[in-house]
Amino acid sequence: MAAAAPGALGALRVGRARLLASCCTRLGPSAWVRGPAPRRGYSSEVKTDDELRVRHLEEENRGIVVLGINRAYGKNSLSKNLIKMLSKAVDALKSDKKVRTIIIRSEVPGVFCSGADLKERAKMHSSEVGPFVSKIRAVINDIANLPVPTIAAIDGLALGGGLELALACDIRVAASSAKMGLVETKLAIIPGGGGTQRLPRAIGMSLAKELIFSARVLDGQEAKAVGLISHVLEQNQEGDAAYRKALDLAREFLPQGPVAMRVAKLAINQGMEVDLVTGLAIEEACYAQTISTKDRLEGLLAFKEKRPPRYKGE
Repeated sequence: MAAAAPGALGALRVGRARLLASCCTRLGPSAWVRGPAPRRGYSSEVKTDDELRVRHLEEENRGIVVLGINRAYGKNSLSKNLIKMLSKAVDALKSDKKVRTIIIRSEVPGVFCSGADLKERAKMHSSEVGPFVSKIRAVINDIANLPVPTIAAIDGLALGGGLELALACDIRVAASSAKMGLVETKLAIIPGGGGTQRLPRAIGMSLAKELIFSARVLDGQEAKAVGLISHVLEQNQEGDAAYRKALDLAREFLPQGPVAMRVAKLAINQGMEVDLVTGLAIEEACYAQTISTKDRLEGLLAFKEKRPPRYKGE
């Protein structure tokens, strides 16, 4: 028994070393471009498809990208085509070093995303369902793994896969009139886009089980009370209160060091999946990535000269 302890400790150290190596590898070279100081400004629209609109904001909002779901006839449900478009957009954004924050919102009043397209699902052969749900899960995972902050602006209905999409974002804001829930058990299935894993991590295991078992739907105030969302707003006449709050948050993020934002997200995400000691080692590895950057020296110089820093993501 005495000889087993060092071996177990060695295995633990090897596991931690692999985690740290993964952390450093995922950081990669940084060439982030800082946008100017934030203020309101909107760009011309670039469409990847009618069902998903991708907007790169301009002027002082440069660096903020808005993904607008626009499938009104299906209440923004997750069809094969919409999943394809989301996958294509996410693949482009994760390698775009000019992107600083991503907002996911709805272009359709009163709905964020109603979940799976059940009409389309009903036409699928049973052999098609599993692979398609796996594709949805993979796209939602890709959103969760984006290297920059992501914000879900929930101005309406977010059910099933729609809430799972929001759960993959770093921050969720919602109008008080919004409705949110994982309702799959009503259909004799379970959440398949990460909901059984991300909801407990967001609000705790016991309450997550209660909500999934009951298929309960929460409004914005209830969602805020249980910690499902960070901010709740009274809906405005335009129906975009959550989106406006998401924009305000994104503007707060823009002045910060791009490399620091990237490694902070990585340290938090990876650290939450391991024990505290390993998490602190991950933090140390991530912090080390900022020490040699030009941005860190610029931050110190700007502080000394009492001026705003001019970060270049280097």
